[in-house]
Amino acid sequence: MDLPGFAVAVWMFVCLYASVVGYPNGKVREACTSMVPCHGGSPQLSPEHTITVNGTEFKPGDNIEVHLSGPDFEGFFIQARDADHLDSPAVGSFVLADRRRSQLLTCGRTKNSAVSHTSKAKKKDIKVYWIAPEDAPKHVLFLATVVKKYRIFWVKIPSPIVSQPDVLSPTPPLHVTSEAMSTSDPVSYISKPFSASGCGITKFCIRNPTNCDPGSASCFFLSFQQEGNSVFIEMSGPSEGYLAFALSQDQWMGGDDAYLCVNVDHRIHVSTAHLKERSHPLLDSENALEDVSWRLADGLLQCSFRRGIRLPAYKGRFNLDTSYYIFLADGEASEGGLIYKHRRQPLITNGLYNVTGLPQDIGGSRAPRLIKAHGALMFVAWITTVSIGVIVARFFKPVWSHSFLFGKELWFQVHRMLMLTTVILTSISFVLPFVYRGGWSQQAGFHPYLGCAVMALTIFQPLMAGFRPSRHAPRRQLFNWFHWSTGTTARILAVVTMFLGMDLPALDLPDPWDTYAMIGFVAWHVGTDVLLEIHSYCLVRKAVEVIEDDRVQILQSLTSAEAEGRLFKQIVLTIYVCGNIVFLVAFLIAINQV
Repeated sequence: MDLPGFAVAVWMFVCLYASVVGYPNGKVREACTSMVPCHGGSPQLSPEHTITVNGTEFKPGDNIEVHLSGPDFEGFFIQARDADHLDSPAVGSFVLADRRRSQLLTCGRTKNSAVSHTSKAKKKDIKVYWIAPEDAPKHVLFLATVVKKYRIFWVKIPSPIVSQPDVLSPTPPLHVTSEAMSTSDPVSYISKPFSASGCGITKFCIRNPTNCDPGSASCFFLSFQQEGNSVFIEMSGPSEGYLAFALSQDQWMGGDDAYLCVNVDHRIHVSTAHLKERSHPLLDSENALEDVSWRLADGLLQCSFRRGIRLPAYKGRFNLDTSYYIFLADGEASEGGLIYKHRRQPLITNGLYNVTGLPQDIGGSRAPRLIKAHGALMFVAWITTVSIGVIVARFFKPVWSHSFLFGKELWFQVHRMLMLTTVILTSISFVLPFVYRGGWSQQAGFHPYLGCAVMALTIFQPLMAGFRPSRHAPRRQLFNWFHWSTGTTARILAVVTMFLGMDLPALDLPDPWDTYAMIGFVAWHVGTDVLLEIHSYCLVRKAVEVIEDDRVQILQSLTSAEAEGRLFKQIVLTIYVCGNIVFLVAFLIAINQV
C-alpha cells in the first residue's frame, strides 16, 4: 500500500539528498554502487560528455590523468572499476587537481576511491588523477555520472580502457549509460526454446496466456524445478529489453527478491537484485546464481540459471521453500543495460505459492482484482444501465404512457430503476481504486480527475430529480433542461474517462481492440439515438394535417400515430439492448483475460 503522507514526505526528502544533485555538496556515498541519482525519471541515452585518459597502459603505483569534459554540468561522480567485472567495487584511489570544484569520497573499503563535485556551480570540465593500486585488475575502466540539471543526467559514461603491460586488450566495453550487470560465472547458450512438457508434473510453471507454448512469440514462461538442494529456473518471453521475476510476501512492489535477465548489446546479463518500494532495482554486488545460460532469437528472450533453496550467506535472497506471490515483468532497456519501468502491470500470481512444493501449472493476472472489478462495474453502469435508461426516457414515454408499475408510469419506473442502479454501481466502483491504492494515484493521468467529476454528477443527478417540479409548473422547463444537460455531460465524461482508463497500466486492455470497441459502442448508441429521433419526427409529421382553406391545424390523435410506430420502437429497443449486452460481454471477457 501507499505510504502515509508523512512517510512519503520523508522518503522524498531522503531521495532528494541521496543523489548527485540532491547533495549540493557532493556527499553521495549512497550512490557508490549504482551511480544512479535518485531523481526519478530515466537517464539520457546519448552522452554529451566524454571521459578521457592520458594513456592506455599502467603499472601499479602509476598516475593516470582522467579528464571529464562537455557542456555545462552541475554534478558529477567518477569511479574506476574492473573492466571485466563492472559490478565489482571501485578500485584504486584518486588525487585532486582542483579542490575548489572536486572532492574525494570513500566507496566501500577503499579510501579516496571516488570523486564528486563540491557545489552545484556550473562547470565544463574536471581533471583528477588516479593512482593504480598494487592489486589492480588487468583492465580498468573509468565511469562517470554527469548531472546537467535535476531531471537531465547520464549514468556511467565510460572511458577508454587502460590495461597493464603485456595483457591482451579485452573486448571493447559496452556503451554503458546505466547500471552494468553481469554474472561472474561462465555463461553458456541455450540451443532451443524451453518446453512446458514437465509443467505440473516435475516442475512448477507460470504461463501467460494460460497453457501457452514457451516457444511462441506471445508466451511469457517461468518455471522452477527442484534438483536436490537447488532449484533450476527458466524464464522466457517476447521482450527485446529485459525479463524479470520477483518473489514477494504481498502483491505490492517493495522488499522483494528479484532476478533480472537484461539484453545488453545482444548479450543477456543475468543478475539478482532487491526491490525497494517503486524505485530502480538495487543490484547485488555478489551473484548467487550458477549454470547461467541464455538465448536471444525469434523475438524471444530466454535465460536459465540455478540457485540454492537456502542462501544464508547472501543478504536479500529469500528461501525457496516458503510461499510467495510471484511477479513476472518485462520492459525496455537502454544500450548500456539500464532497465526502464515496465509499461504495463507485471503478471502477478493470484495467491501465495511454494515453488519447491507440489508442482503446478498456473497463470496469473496483470490487473489486480479490485481494478478489474472497478472496470467491470463501470462498463455495466455506463454501457448498459445508463444508455438503456436514457433511450427509454427519451423515446418511450408515449409508447408506455398507459402502462403502470407500482402506481407510476412504466417508462418512468424503468428509467428510475436503471438510473438508481447506475448510481449504486458507480459509487461502489469509484471506491475500489482508492482501496487498492490506499489513496490517490499520481500516475493515472487525467483518469482519476475525470472519474471524480463523473461521480459528482452521478450523485447530483438523482438529488436534483428529487426536487423535480410538477409537470405543469413554470420551472419544469428549466428543470428539464438542467436534468438533460447534467446527464449528457456525465455520459460524455464517463466515455472519455473509460477511454483513458482502458490503457492505464493497472488494467491495460488489448490495443487497439479496446479503442475500436469503445468507438463502436459510441457509434452504436448515437446511431440508435438518431434512428429513433428520425422515426419520432416522421410520426409527428404524419400526425399533422394542415387544411389550407381555414389555416387551421388539426392534430390527429398522437396516440394512434404512436401506435403505428410502437412495434418499430420495441424492435429497435430489443436490438439495442442486445447490442449493448454484446459490447458489455466483450469488455468483461477482455478484463478477465488481462
